[in-house]
Amino acid sequence: MSDPISALCRDCLWMGAEPTGRLCPRCGSRRLVRHGALDRLTIAHIDCDAFYASVEKRDRPELRERPVLVGGAKRGVVTTACYIARLSGVRSAMPMFKALKLCPDAVVIRPDFAKYRRESARIMAKIHALTPLVQPLSLDEAWLDLSGCERLHGGPAAWVLARLQGEIEADVGITVSVGLAPNKFLAKIASDLDKPRGFSVIGADEAQAFLAPRSVAILPGVGPAMARSLEGGGWRTVGDLARADPKTLARRFGAYGLTLSRLAHGQDGRPVNPDQVRKGISAETTFEDDLAELERLEHRLWPLCERVARTCRQEGTAARTVILKLKTADFRLITRRRTLPSPTQTASTLFAATRELLATEANGRSFRLIGVGVQELTEAQDGAPEDLFGSGESRALKGERAMDALRERFGADAVLRGRALKPRG
Repeated sequence: MSDPISALCRDCLWMGAEPTGRLCPRCGSRRLVRHGALDRLTIAHIDCDAFYASVEKRDRPELRERPVLVGGAKRGVVTTACYIARLSGVRSAMPMFKALKLCPDAVVIRPDFAKYRRESARIMAKIHALTPLVQPLSLDEAWLDLSGCERLHGGPAAWVLARLQGEIEADVGITVSVGLAPNKFLAKIASDLDKPRGFSVIGADEAQAFLAPRSVAILPGVGPAMARSLEGGGWRTVGDLARADPKTLARRFGAYGLTLSRLAHGQDGRPVNPDQVRKGISAETTFEDDLAELERLEHRLWPLCERVARTCRQEGTAARTVILKLKTADFRLITRRRTLPSPTQTASTLFAATRELLATEANGRSFRLIGVGVQELTEAQDGAPEDLFGSGESRALKGERAMDALRERFGADAVLRGRALKPRG
């Protein structure tokens, strides 16, 4: 491995100096990765390509050449659009009715999150087998740091990642894209450059020139409101920020101004942190028809509390803050929150808290969406206080864990709480 490596074939895993032609000298493949720092970079971002839609297409081969949308029907939103559908302008989080206007031939599939979690676990197991330094961002993406693993795996990080990419495609049946870079920020950008089934590299030397012409919206933490604020100050591109005086940015945006300056220069000192806890967990649903009656709203609230609580238990976390989200018929967003006496991971406690918040808001108005979220996540403890809302948190936790086990063995509908039954009328 002492000879410089500047090219890698993703099909046969050949590595070497830049070949004279466009094809792999061993197998003739065109799928070559070329970069002068290919054997030195170790930070990667793995991103599944249109994950939910890809899993559905894998399981239904007759849909392979069809546009597929995963999400709610009629009044819902697009959770994932396959790449064929994206050619029509469809994107994630778009209202389904709008997506179907753009792509009327699309096949709409209700999401099966239990299946997606299972497939995510298979992929994450392969990633964790490579290095302990893995930081998942969601079910379908993660950062990893392969520093010091060359001898263990018999090749540099780029070679290990190309092999992983092929293994996931062969064993799981979906494709992933890889970004390789000197830091997390650049790796995440790189993974999105050549989707699907891409493998892109951004080195430190070209990072600033690569970023300069791009919108400030590409930077982490820059949402629509922040982008407008930056543009109002004359910083429309990342290059504008790179040329700005860091002190000016700090005066305008505080500590985050200094972060923006560093990112604009392609610098990111954040380590890949396997212990980083996610900030929150949420679930929501959009109704087929607007709802106003409290009983019917509660009926839709309960399964969301179950979903969020089950995720907490699966991840070994408990939540201190509960959030209720409502969207009125005229699209006005309402959020209400409550801090619990002690962290919880039970649907019973989440429902008790959000039900009280909902009762205050359900005053005759019609709603088109309801959601539940939790924040202030902590590591769950073995014990649980008995007095939350007078319902016995420890007893509820035992019961819900028992239901988890039954559903895992016999299916999601194997056991239902009375609360989940449809109200009369």
